[in-house]
Amino acid sequence: MNALRSYAWWLTLVLLAPMVVPQAIWTRRRALRLPVAAGPLCGVAGADLPGAPLRLLVLGESTVVGVGVNELQAALVGQLAEALALQLGRPVAWQACGENGITAAQAHERLLPQMLEQPFDLALLVFGVNDTTRLTSLPRWSSALGSMAEALAGRGAQVAFSSVPPLQHFSALPWLLRRLLGLRAGLLDTRLRTLASALGAGHHSVELEFSAAYLARDGYHPSSLGYRVWAQGLALSLAPAVRREP
Repeated sequence: MNALRSYAWWLTLVLLAPMVVPQAIWTRRRALRLPVAAGPLCGVAGADLPGAPLRLLVLGESTVVGVGVNELQAALVGQLAEALALQLGRPVAWQACGENGITAAQAHERLLPQMLEQPFDLALLVFGVNDTTRLTSLPRWSSALGSMAEALAGRGAQVAFSSVPPLQHFSALPWLLRRLLGLRAGLLDTRLRTLASALGAGHHSVELEFSAAYLARDGYHPSSLGYRVWAQGLALSLAPAVRREP
């Protein structure tokens, strides 16, 4: 069924290409480019709490390095560490490893090797926007993520995936392009759910309103409020699985 949906999507893209391609070029030229957030790429949340710290890795694209906010502490990784510390009642030692504009396959080659020598209890993989816009094939998408997940799990980490963000809500994109990329993101996320199930990994939905207050001024990345709500939802979803670990 997913293969049929994928073929239908590609057919739709071909039919709409005379309208969509100019929109994509226009959007790329006028897009507001925001920098990555300032601050250290690692830290400890809830340092005053008892117990051994949960060692958290967040690996992924621009949201991992906090594009859309000024400080990494206000971005996904900082907010997630704080929320998990509250949920678990123990410190969370966090590490962010990300790159603006990176795809899953590129991260497998460039980012993953940087992290394999460090021990982590929980590794959250955050990908999908760049693979959606660059039209990554479904097999290449799942292969790259599966390889990263297996490598991290082989070194003792519990692996979880954040779902592919719904690009149909990104206000920076024109309506037709937004709808088409939103459908593509849905295909990638369906493949991601299947992969997570096969690996015994978690798949955690992006629970976020996409009104203006939840988006940065580029209309593409989360605002500080968006990151906070996203992180709190992830913490609620991740905490029960973390507690079950011996």
